[in-house]
Amino acid sequence: MYQLQQETPADWWEVEALYDLCFAPGRTALSSYRLRDGVPPVAGLSAVLRDPEGPIAAVIRYWPAEVAEHDVLLLGPVAVHPTRQGEGLGALLITETLKEARILGWERVMLVGDEPYYRRFGFRKLDDVVMPPPTNPDRVLGLALVAGAWRGVRGPVTKARGA
Repeated sequence: MYQLQQETPADWWEVEALYDLCFAPGRTALSSYRLRDGVPPVAGLSAVLRDPEGPIAAVIRYWPAEVAEHDVLLLGPVAVHPTRQGEGLGALLITETLKEARILGWERVMLVGDEPYYRRFGFRKLDDVVMPPPTNPDRVLGLALVAGAWRGVRGPVTKARGA
């Protein structure tokens, strides 16, 4: 039985090692990382799944960001250890943390990803929201946690205020 836990500072090295294992070496050069530089992840939403023996099997992080002075959650990255892929752990993390985001009062979430995968969680392409280059605009996806939360929200994605 996996244990879903909030990520703690003590998890940092293990989480980063899992990201290094799951993603290309240049992952930190992506434009989404520029929005994360110097900004702490949202503590109540960034989570790990530990397998029964203790190691992290999957992880998810969320970051505060803005679109035209509207607060948004930037979801990602999500990673599942290669030996645990196909077990639904990524979907479990996404589903549970989106529930928690609603409880915490967040209105909208966005990510950069594959629409065919994220559509099952309700994410759709955001036509008027622009990630910093060189992001493919077809991969900029959003989910309203509150009905109509993306209505009228358009423009470039920027770091959260105060970051």
